[in-house]
Amino acid sequence: MMIRKFLFILLVPLTLHASPRPNFIFILIDDMGWKDVGFAGSDLAPTPHIDALAKKGLIFKQAYASAPNCAPTRACLMTGQYPPRTEIYTVLDDRHTPGSPQQKIMAAESKSELPSNTLTLADILKSNGYSTGMVGMWNLGRGKTGPASPLGRGFQYFTEPKALGFEKDAYLRNDGSELTDVMTDAAIKWMAEHKDGPFFLYFAPHAVHAPFEPKAELLAKYADKKDRMAAEYSATIECLDQNIGKLYAELEKLGLAKNTHIFFTSDNGGSRQFNAPLRDGKGSLYEGGIRVPAFWSGPGVKDGSASEEPVSTVDFLPTLLDLAAIPSPTNQIVDGRSLLPLRDGKGLERTNLFWHFPCYTGNAKPSSAVRQGNWKLIEFFETGKPELYDLSSDPSESKDLVGTNTEKTNLLLKALHEWQKETRATIPSGTNPNYDPNTKKRPREDR
Repeated sequence: MMIRKFLFILLVPLTLHASPRPNFIFILIDDMGWKDVGFAGSDLAPTPHIDALAKKGLIFKQAYASAPNCAPTRACLMTGQYPPRTEIYTVLDDRHTPGSPQQKIMAAESKSELPSNTLTLADILKSNGYSTGMVGMWNLGRGKTGPASPLGRGFQYFTEPKALGFEKDAYLRNDGSELTDVMTDAAIKWMAEHKDGPFFLYFAPHAVHAPFEPKAELLAKYADKKDRMAAEYSATIECLDQNIGKLYAELEKLGLAKNTHIFFTSDNGGSRQFNAPLRDGKGSLYEGGIRVPAFWSGPGVKDGSASEEPVSTVDFLPTLLDLAAIPSPTNQIVDGRSLLPLRDGKGLERTNLFWHFPCYTGNAKPSSAVRQGNWKLIEFFETGKPELYDLSSDPSESKDLVGTNTEKTNLLLKALHEWQKETRATIPSGTNPNYDPNTKKRPREDR
């Protein structure tokens, strides 16, 4: 750890600034689908506070998580790197361990922690004078204080649901307190203690992950919904919105709103139940599994602006460093692109976006994907066959064009294979000797 930090100080010196450096609040929601919030078109629940923040800034209409489930996306956020570089491909779970009997081929092994020599966004900001605090879900290593914990990866403060007295996956504490309320209070307290800045607050609530346990008074508002899950989910979204409003109100009270950039997005796509017209959901490389809501609000960002440019989780690290006038580390590859050109009405000059998910989770099968312009190709490793879609005319990915557009298929497949080779992506292959076609499918992964 000491060697890693020493090298960084040598390679990336402190940057002097003539004006106050901006603060950053990064809000990463758990399992919120692309249209599950008002500014993206949802009517599940009123989200006036989130919508107001989105309208103060730049809405990304084609935002993607860099992976279709939790852990790899969080690794992408912290490093600006695609999953093959960290080898964090999925959430480790006994229900979909490689070699399980319901899997036809041998899936890739996934790491549970970031490589020890990899710098995180928190590492870089802290080394350049930022106070760094995290409240919420880490999922990139066990323990509260060890080298794989947030406190070992650049954060000076960290608290999570367990430390706040909540059982695993619980939204309500024994004393009746609600998790998102308590986590928001912790975030506000830390922010107030570091109001002199500059600070980086990573707020990663458990909401809106199932199973739900909403407050009774909020659930009652949705009693007319025929589906119990829809009612519980709507109440959970509304509670989240109230807390985002509370967080921003405190930011204004402290006089920090004009010098704070707020980023909002989700770690993966949402439930299939609410994803229409997108295909599939969490765990899948179809659009429903990776499309997410996202916005950026802050100084210099035009109110009411929007971008149709595809953006990804890997883009946030270079964006924050660019805003803080901090150079990217010279000894670490950064795959993402700074989003500042989109703020200024320009393009990103990027040809391809990539995904690599060589694992089984629930109904999802090992696959890899590339998007180029409006074209998207998914390669499925069980069959070795690709699927090709034109997202401009078929966002639901219902018309596979492989058979009618061989030229585009070959072009994208070549680009994908070159990227897999360049990143040393683990490719699942070989028949699983434990495969049993009569084995009942596992439920979809829960985290």
